[in-house]
Amino acid sequence: MKYIVTINNKNYEVEVEKGQATVVGTTQTVAVAAKPVEQAAPVPAAPAAAPAAAAVQQSVAGEPVKAPMPGVILDIKVSSGASVKKGDVLFILEAMKMENEITAPKDGVVAQISAAKGASVVTGDLLAVLQ
Repeated sequence: MKYIVTINNKNYEVEVEKGQATVVGTTQTVAVAAKPVEQAAPVPAAPAAAPAAAAVQQSVAGEPVKAPMPGVILDIKVSSGASVKKGDVLFILEAMKMENEITAPKDGVVAQISAAKGASVVTGDLLAVLQ
């Protein structure tokens, strides 16, 4: 089964077969004014989120900060390029109706933020990369 997942204005075509996901191709999206679509069918994206995040992870070298549990990103406390100290709060992750602070595992600079506010994540999804 094929899915299209959009992350940071880049479309990833992902093929899922027998629990294994493979990125088939990528394309850049362009913002275009469009007319409203009547009851468009939603594209299921949940099974393809992890492979797309893995593809993004490979683009930047550094220490990955991954989601420790499934949940929803409530807030992003840092921006790309920010200097952080070990223990600084990077994200607020809501899981099981509790707000969990995701902290920096080491001192460094935020090289990339892969998560978006309001995004659902699963255990192991890439949230950010520290250098």
